[in-house]
Amino acid sequence: MNLDSIDDWVRTQYTSQVTPDLDGNEVTLFGWVQEVRDLGGLRFIILQDREGTVQVTIPKKRVSPEVLTKSDALQKRFSLGIKGTVKKTNMTKRGVEVVPSDIKIFSTATEQLPIDITGKTPANIEARLDARPLDLTLESSLAAFKIQHVALQAIRSFLFDKNFMEAHSPRIIASATEGGAELFCIDYFGQKAYLAQSPQLYKEELTLSFENVFEVGPFFRAEESHTRRHLSEFTSVDVEMAFANADNVMELLEQTINHTVSVVKEKCQTELTLLDHTLEVPTLPLRRLTYTQVLEDLKAQGVDIPWGEDITTDAFRVLGKIYPGFYFITDWPTHAKAFYIKPQDNNPQISEGFDLMYGYIELTSGGTRICDKTQLIERLKEKGLNPDSFKMHLQAFDYGMPPHAGWAIGLERLTMILTGIKNIREVTLYPRDRIRLTP
Repeated sequence: MNLDSIDDWVRTQYTSQVTPDLDGNEVTLFGWVQEVRDLGGLRFIILQDREGTVQVTIPKKRVSPEVLTKSDALQKRFSLGIKGTVKKTNMTKRGVEVVPSDIKIFSTATEQLPIDITGKTPANIEARLDARPLDLTLESSLAAFKIQHVALQAIRSFLFDKNFMEAHSPRIIASATEGGAELFCIDYFGQKAYLAQSPQLYKEELTLSFENVFEVGPFFRAEESHTRRHLSEFTSVDVEMAFANADNVMELLEQTINHTVSVVKEKCQTELTLLDHTLEVPTLPLRRLTYTQVLEDLKAQGVDIPWGEDITTDAFRVLGKIYPGFYFITDWPTHAKAFYIKPQDNNPQISEGFDLMYGYIELTSGGTRICDKTQLIERLKEKGLNPDSFKMHLQAFDYGMPPHAGWAIGLERLTMILTGIKNIREVTLYPRDRIRLTP
């Protein structure tokens, strides 16, 4: 088959912009063949682009021989350009069709596609991920990532309005950020280095200069868990705020969530309808539960967790049934939180750390940070970490470290909440987990 060049063709509309109001107008569309149907003297092409689909109707006796010949060769996922006239009709759901005057075929596709691109025959998640570039063309996949795009845009604009500066910290680091064993070790020119688990230490240091700072970027954890909500590479939205404590950043966080959900609900109704998901804007302030209260609530449901122990996934599922929406868990035991979370002044066994939950899903972790160097060294030792490994970070505390606090949102988990999708891999472009390194 001879393929065409784009030449001087320029898109005039996306498919979603082709409406009955354009009846009689000439348009130039680009996209891919989703379906081809023959019905006697008519041939129908469903043309798909990132904004949706439109029906291209070919009356075989009324189009040019060149257009008819081109349409004879079309198969699913062929890349096309269409020039044609918009026609109002009551024969399509959208009340519109395009009758082509010219067709360009830019590229072809294999006849046997690995998954059904119409979504009428669902494939399992592994088959979808193996063919991820194709899977992302499904309308449901596009809808999820449009929602993610709008959500991230809303978060960024909200933080900019709150006078936060965006930063970009290194991903190759010399020592563990969080401690623990969930680290990917790499060879850095013969020296041992690690992939960053979070930008935590850098964003704390940036409060010395930027004061209010945020970062959006990928981070890495050698996560052994293989569940519907864990990844080895994930996108984190991190915030750090100078001259602030946990209460201040909790208020900022709930405002951020409220704003983001409101914007998504307003701008993504088409996508939410396609995903059959109803989004409720949370009422502020969000519920605040202490760690101790949570243990009491669980005990009343027959789940007994001794004070000081971590809350298990099964226990969180029970808690999620009691509190199905957004809620904070505050006043965690100090030993259960990272070394940089500040213990309470009047009770050092309890920290100023918090989690923001949605049902049983942990969405955000945050808290007041330690700003006293001596106390931070003590906490490092308590967590079994060597202060010498953190000397470059500790020296920043000699330069007037302000009181500060912050949090981090997992973008993929937030997308699960916003879309109603239950598997985090479906809202990650190319997921990485314990068993998947491709595509």
